[in-house]
Amino acid sequence: MLLRMSDSEPSRAGFLLAGGMSTRMGTDKAFLNFDGRTLLDRALMVMQTVCNRVAIVGDPAKFANCFANYDAGSVIADIFPGCGPLAGIHSALAHSVAEFNLMLAVDMPFVTAELLSFLFAAAEKNAAVVTVPRVTASPATVAAVNDGLQPLCAVYRRDFAAAAERALQAGSYKIDALFSSVSTHVIEAAELAAAGFSARNFFNVNTPQDRVTGERDKF
Repeated sequence: MLLRMSDSEPSRAGFLLAGGMSTRMGTDKAFLNFDGRTLLDRALMVMQTVCNRVAIVGDPAKFANCFANYDAGSVIADIFPGCGPLAGIHSALAHSVAEFNLMLAVDMPFVTAELLSFLFAAAEKNAAVVTVPRVTASPATVAAVNDGLQPLCAVYRRDFAAAAERALQAGSYKIDALFSSVSTHVIEAAELAAAGFSARNFFNVNTPQDRVTGERDKF
């Protein structure tokens, strides 16, 4: 189910960021088939296992029928359209009532439910506004993994919306540039590795070659 609320559980929401232009791919990545399933469906299937609520952040007309196979779900449009992933995060948080809000890019096919549960658990153990992992890309993944902080696979409290809105109004769209202005808990690569995760989990499918590489090697 995409809606699973319990008074005894922490309030967890998941937002799938799917509003990108997919310029380098040449086709909408959300609907790209990757190893037998679309990237959109892969992400929704993983998120529904760990989130009380799941929503897509993107064009409501494009994604209107994407929850046909699920019990619930919604599509949220950007309040600041055309301003990149920061605008998606801002819109998600502006609509959220949850304490902990997972932001996940649609183009990360190797994110697992275990990883998302780990991120939520880390966020629930601290009072930071943002809980974000940091990875070091290996030679095998460097072309398709953004080395460093992973703001598009991270947990945010709603307080981040105010900082995001100020930045968007000022024409500044870089997400991690805002982390110094709010309390931020960084999960370092060593901690991820100790829990069984690696840069592979943060692999991005940005180009046709990334798709070929990811499907072939699976790292």
